[in-house]
Amino acid sequence: MSDTRFTIAVHGGAGTIDRALMTPERDAATRAGLARALEAGGAILADGGSAVDAVAAAVCALEDEPLFNAGRGAVFTSAGRQEMDAAIMDGRDRACGAVTAICGPRNPILAAKAVMERSPHVLLAGEGALAFCREHAIAFEDDAYFFTQSRWQALQDTLARRRAGRDENDGDEARRHGTVGAVARDRHGHIAAATSTGGMTAKAPGRIGDTPLFGAGTFADDATCAMSGTGHGEVFVRWCAGHELHARMLYAEQSLAQAAEGVVMEALLPNDGSGGLIAVDAAGNVALPFNCSGMYRGVMGADRIARVAIYREDLAEESRR
Repeated sequence: MSDTRFTIAVHGGAGTIDRALMTPERDAATRAGLARALEAGGAILADGGSAVDAVAAAVCALEDEPLFNAGRGAVFTSAGRQEMDAAIMDGRDRACGAVTAICGPRNPILAAKAVMERSPHVLLAGEGALAFCREHAIAFEDDAYFFTQSRWQALQDTLARRRAGRDENDGDEARRHGTVGAVARDRHGHIAAATSTGGMTAKAPGRIGDTPLFGAGTFADDATCAMSGTGHGEVFVRWCAGHELHARMLYAEQSLAQAAEGVVMEALLPNDGSGGLIAVDAAGNVALPFNCSGMYRGVMGADRIARVAIYREDLAEESRR
């Protein structure tokens, strides 16, 4: 049984996003990148495709865009390497797959999807994950493909602050909030979530955040919602942000909007959990709350119009639509 309705939402990270420091060119490029991701996923949904395939396609588009901290735009560890994490979850039966601490696959989200669909496992890491990807013909790229000068400079700046004993974020929370994600409701009424990240600039080698941990940064269950988070990953893990959203809806009978706002403002914010999340329920309702100055975000419905936003003040425009 299907209908004509579908919904997809994406995010490209959250944090201290100052409009005054954003050039018109970067603003336009960021919005265009979000719109391309919505169109990639929306095209699949419009054709009757699954929410799982739609969120994978949307995240692939974001991983291919160097402006976002995932795939081609991934940040560097303190050792000058790139270690990427990705996860995908199907709300129909909670099937899920994730990879962590990898570099090489062009689109880490496709590696995660392969783990879900072609292995008996949920999470593969490091060399074992890379061997699995090669075995299943996941496309690889060399190191040069993933290198961006801006990410390398961000590492040098962060290490310099660390050596000088200064706050290495220096007021820019976005340095630790680089993640991309997508959630969708398809025409069959099923939902799914996908998340991908390069992690934190100058993170310790081997550090794993909330992205590949189901119930923390990624979650989907048709009974409640699909969720992808972006923020201070350690806090999302400690407060089980994805499962907290699910529990508020299932046990406290909160609406998606109430539950999402509660997680972001009541569970995360008081515990240094700066960031936000995107979520959708089986009825196609969407929530995009965040507790910082901005979150790169966008939504598309059956009208195929990409509605994207960056700054907190964009909320007023969203509410008028």
